[in-house]
Amino acid sequence: MIKFISGRLKAIYYSLKGALYLIKTEHSIQAQIFIAILFVIAGNYLDLSITEWLFVLLAISLVLTAESLNSAIEKVADFIHPDFNKKIGLIKDISAGAVFFAFLFALAVVCLVYIPKLS
Repeated sequence: MIKFISGRLKAIYYSLKGALYLIKTEHSIQAQIFIAILFVIAGNYLDLSITEWLFVLLAISLVLTAESLNSAIEKVADFIHPDFNKKIGLIKDISAGAVFFAFLFALAVVCLVYIPKLS
């Protein structure tokens, strides 16, 4: 039981370490966190319902998760092949495409939740 708890605590430590690394080093994560903060402030101002908050937080989490995985894939790709390579470029484009899909979901949430409140 103690080994299980110790293992979970180490996993949390490494997760926080990775999240802080992303926040400190990745400009796209920094920009998206800034935008997320703006939407949280706007949500408070517009008095979102619990259901609306769930969708907004899901959208924020989805974009940050996709961008984090994209950053990890890019770092692995650069490690494997530091020079330009068409196949590595395609892999990076595909992982960036995943971020784009997350962005489209977030955009839909913004349109459905925030725009009616502004009218």
